[in-house]
Amino acid sequence: MLDIKNAVKVFEQGTMIEHTALDHLSLHLDAGEFVTIVGSNGAGKSTLFNAICGSFFLNEGSIHLDGLNLTLRPEHQRAKHIGRVFQDPMRGTAPNMTIEENLSLAHSRSTARALSFAPSRKEKVLFRDRLAEFGMQLEDRMKTKVGLLSGGQRQVVTLLMCTIVTPKLLLLDEHTAALDPATAQKVMDITKQIVQENHLTTMMITHNMSSALTTGTRTLMMDSGRILFDISGETRSRMTVDDLLTMYSNSTNQTFDNDRMLLANTK
Repeated sequence: MLDIKNAVKVFEQGTMIEHTALDHLSLHLDAGEFVTIVGSNGAGKSTLFNAICGSFFLNEGSIHLDGLNLTLRPEHQRAKHIGRVFQDPMRGTAPNMTIEENLSLAHSRSTARALSFAPSRKEKVLFRDRLAEFGMQLEDRMKTKVGLLSGGQRQVVTLLMCTIVTPKLLLLDEHTAALDPATAQKVMDITKQIVQENHLTTMMITHNMSSALTTGTRTLMMDSGRILFDISGETRSRMTVDDLLTMYSNSTNQTFDNDRMLLANTK
């Protein structure tokens, strides 16, 4: 489904501040896999997502999605096949447009008709029905501007925008990190519901190691632009956060240094 081979990305190449953000990284995902990704700041997690989305081209390597070679395709072409939800609840939506206008724009972007933010009657019914599934009463606020919604509500709208037409790949870039714990859990539950119902191939960056080990089917630990280890199956089901940290220390000869991630596991 997703094949990344020997991906290399070097920023500021040839300068004093040259930095290798992806270091010959290779990764394969089968259709329907849900992979969680953890790693300290600067490990290359978001850089990996940016490479997949086409925010920049790789210096070396290739990216294929469902048989389609994305390596040199521009970002707007990849967006037809990839949904992405960011940490910032305001990214990915037009705050001055209503919920139904945002959803209509997302729906038309992946269909044959021209881009439009004026929903048809059929689309309005579709949007209301989908929003009603999430139990947040958003179906009664279709005319509300997205900028007036809470952070959790905006993330749910963004999730639906990304999946109203089923993408080949869904990328979740710490999409609950800016929310309070109760809201983050609600958004996470809705995320799992959407992924399961649509059998979505999904990658999720998270700062919460406990969540990383209990969500999805695989967990990757990244460090210095590489995949340090890839855990799945029975090994993952038996693993604790302490085990994960020990594996990291044994592999790198250093202690994990992301306080935000470590604190998240004490809540």
